[in-house]
This record gives sequence, structure tokens and C-alpha cells, in this order.
Amino acid sequence: MVNPDNECAIMINEIKYYLAEQTIPYYNLATEEYLLNNVKENECILYLWQNRHTVVIGKNQNCWKECKVDKLAEEGGFLARRLSGGGAVFHDLGNLNFTFLIHKKDYDVSRQLKVITEAAAKFGVNAVQTGRNDILADGRKFSGNAFYETGDRCYHHGTIMVNVDMDYLPRYLNVSLKKMRSKGVDSVKARVVNLTDFNPDITIESMIKAMLESFGDVYGCKPTPLEGSRINQAAIDKLTEKYASDEWRLGKSIDFTCEMDERYEWGSVTLQFVVSEGKVSQCEVYSDAMDAEFIPVIRQCLEGSEFKSDAMRERLLKLAPSDALRREMTTDISNLIRESM
Repeated sequence: MVNPDNECAIMINEIKYYLAEQTIPYYNLATEEYLLNNVKENECILYLWQNRHTVVIGKNQNCWKECKVDKLAEEGGFLARRLSGGGAVFHDLGNLNFTFLIHKKDYDVSRQLKVITEAAAKFGVNAVQTGRNDILADGRKFSGNAFYETGDRCYHHGTIMVNVDMDYLPRYLNVSLKKMRSKGVDSVKARVVNLTDFNPDITIESMIKAMLESFGDVYGCKPTPLEGSRINQAAIDKLTEKYASDEWRLGKSIDFTCEMDERYEWGSVTLQFVVSEGKVSQCEVYSDAMDAEFIPVIRQCLEGSEFKSDAMRERLLKLAPSDALRREMTTDISNLIRESM
């Protein structure tokens, strides 16, 4: 997992921007992955995009638990799944999405976040980063962020709520009471805020302009458009098929024998087990943890184990990850199994 506090020397000497031409989430997520695979060394690409009437879930989430899937489809909406971890979000055309695409050696979340907060400041909005992935104004969230890495490349992406129709959030999202209580609020609508609540003159167009200006200010050079010659339409179309597929969007469900779940500071986790002849024949692990790549490791670790607390906990503790957060996740899940059996 990328260290958000990376202090490595920043070697960026060229910054590019790419503005999406479509508002279909599958195409936009495909473009994001394509740009990640093709960002050059010493380059940072800022991708700005919008989805219409969409719920986007994290890589390891259970779509049926997080979203009213049928209602969304009936009303012409899109369900999409991204590569990164984190929780479910609603996008409409009052929301602006951003993605910083960069090589790992130049990755600096604090610098990338500064682009957002300085863009907001241009409209008189005092924005601060807090928690694991939020940007707040006056104590309320207008931007959620998530992170992904593959090989030597990574991205940091998120939302900027400019003028989102808040009535759709509770209409489509199933937000757990545990999560809301951990934030000290009673509903998702009470926790989030539009930037237009602070400055009604902000528009998507003016925010795009502010983001590009702030991008140049923070990185100390002028952003230029990504050359059209670097876009391989056939490659993006192929990736679009993946993101639009039911296999990717909906995932698989199992006829589980046992389920256990809990929420921690690092996120929520749900364990589902199919037990046959005293062993875990199948396991699914759903989570909004930011570390999307570690959740499948937990699943693989538990499959094949005896369905006994001590046996499963022993397997988990043998993982002994070097990363402190992963150790915390392993310990918490181990304790959940012990307390639930």
C-alpha cells in the first residue's frame, strides 16, 4: 500500500491534464485505468471527470449491502465498481471527480490534497484534510478520497461536491448506523456539504478552472493538455467492457453458512463463510478499508481452514504483515472471529 506520508524527493518536471468527454462511469473508470498504465516517469496527470446518476462502490464492497441496486437501475442510474478501496459514493453532474496519476517515487498525497484545498480557497472556502480520506469545510465533508497502486504507478482520486442533489444520497445508499455514529452524525446528508453552500457562485466550470490553476501553483509549472496521440481508444474500449460487466460490478455472492461483521477505525469488515465437513470451503470478505489489496489476502488465508476460532486466528496471525495498519487489521479480524464463535 502506498504510504500517504511519502517524503521522497519529488522529481515531477511535467504536469498534464485530461478532461473527460463522457459522463458514463464505465468509460470514465476505464480511461482512468488507461491513464494510470501510461503515465510517464517524472510526470503527473490530473484527470477531471464527471459521472451522471451513478453509485460507485469500493473494490471490496458488497454492492447489495451498500446500495439499493434495483431502485438505482429502475431509475436509469449506473452501478460502478472502482479499483480503489473505501466506501460507496453517489455521483451526479453536480459533482467533479479528480484523479492524480503518477509514479510511486513522486507520489505525495499532502501535495495532491493541497491542489484541492487551494482550489477551494480561491472561492473563499477554508478546506482542511482530516481522518483517513476526507476533506472538510466547516466540519462537513465535500470531498472523499481513495488510493490505488499497481507496480510502480499509483493514483489518488476523489470527489468534489459542488452542487450535488443531496436527496439522492439516502435514496440509493445504505449507510450503516455504525459508520454514522462513528462520525457523530445521524445521516449521510447531515455529514456532507456542497461547496455552493459556502459560495453560490461556484460552478463545475469555475472549479475546473480553479483546479488547473492550483495544480500549476502547487507543482510550480504550467499544466498542458494531454496529447490526443497518447490516447488509445481501442484499449479504453476494452477496459470499458470490464467495468460495465456484471462480473465486475456485482461481484459474486455465496450461500453462506455463517456471517460476522464489525466496524473499526480503518473501516468496516464483513466475513462470510461456507462451511463443509468442518472446513471453510468458501470465504468472502467485504470491506471499505482503504487498503484494497489486503482484503483478498485475508480471504485466501481463511479458505481451507478448519472452521474453528483457534485455527482461523492462527492462520491470520501467521500473515505477520510488516505494515502497521495491516497488522492492526489482522489483529482486529482475528479478535472478531474469536468473539463471534
